[in-house]
Amino acid sequence: MKTNNQINVPEARDAMDKFKMEAASEVGVNLKNGYNGDLTSREAGSVGGQMVKKMIESYERSMK
Repeated sequence: MKTNNQINVPEARDAMDKFKMEAASEVGVNLKNGYNGDLTSREAGSVGGQMVKKMIESYERSMK
């Protein structure tokens, strides 16, 4: 199965990169610009999980 992790709105790339760095900082993962293939699966997953958590919180706030 081929996956596609391309950003659908190219103008959003900078904001997504900033968001990813903030999420990594919050969970204590040393994320750097560029290649991060040296991260463990646990570290990478914790960054992604934190991003999803923050997106859900944002959505829930917008529903009020």
